[in-house]
Amino acid sequence: MEVVGLGIIAACMFVGVTVGSVLAKTIGVSGDVGGVGFAMLLMVIITNYVKLDDKVKNGIQFISNLYIPIIVAMAAIQNVVSALKGGAVAFLAGGIATVASLALVPIIVKLGKFGNNGGVGA
Repeated sequence: MEVVGLGIIAACMFVGVTVGSVLAKTIGVSGDVGGVGFAMLLMVIITNYVKLDDKVKNGIQFISNLYIPIIVAMAAIQNVVSALKGGAVAFLAGGIATVASLALVPIIVKLGKFGNNGGVGA
């Protein structure tokens, strides 16, 4: 039954990419506009509103453990390529945002320590 879960994911991906491609052609953009997002939205709707067997859910969970990190990595690569093509300003803006986010992590951890007695860092 895990294979059924994998099939549901494949069907959602097919529908999502098709919708994204049709949307891209409609607005005159080459490629795919939000196909993966449409696929994920469809998966969320199916998993929340359709009663699925536990084994089917295991198949979906198996792929979801792999799927999201892969998509994030693919999106990160596209963003770096776009930033490099966009010039130094886009690359510098991304770098500054990343460094600022990393610099804020210790501050957020300290705020968590003071905010509750059993929370982060306690």
